[in-house]
Amino acid sequence: GTVGFALPGVSLRVQDDAGQGLPAGEIGAIQVKGPNVFQGYWRMPEKTAEEFTADGFFKTGDVGQIGEDGYITIVGRNKDLIISGGYNVYPAEIEGFLNELPGVLESAVVGVPHPDFGEVGVAVLIARPGARLDAAQIVAGMKSKLANFKVPKHCAVVSELPRNAMGKVQKNLLREQYRALFA
Repeated sequence: GTVGFALPGVSLRVQDDAGQGLPAGEIGAIQVKGPNVFQGYWRMPEKTAEEFTADGFFKTGDVGQIGEDGYITIVGRNKDLIISGGYNVYPAEIEGFLNELPGVLESAVVGVPHPDFGEVGVAVLIARPGARLDAAQIVAGMKSKLANFKVPKHCAVVSELPRNAMGKVQKNLLREQYRALFA
């Protein structure tokens, strides 16, 4: 969502995949530079060169936009982006929709390989206590609200999502678990 403005003295920009600046409202990779940004990785010059641009901007890994009013909106993470049939799908957008559905406690959406589309989304849901979720019904409901390329091609209901020690959902484990679904 919207996270406000860049701090005073901090430069922030949004770039496309080719490293070109994007105008207000366009979605791309967020980069930041300022006195509060670290200078590089300790004794890891290759990693530093990979994560910083030639002019010193740090590649945050976030995908977002800067509005006409200067507000920064984050729509997801580069590593979570799903490219399905040539279209960019931001899992956070789909998760936001799913989490508003009756009976859904939490969701995670990941991209998995698909022979026709390159990648497709898989939604993994946790039901609220006492609720019964019908995966086919959820997918059908999404089709009436979202563009077809954004609708996950598979929906699974599980009792819990894999988490790390900080409580963050480990999407890499979900991607691995569902990787062969369309093979």
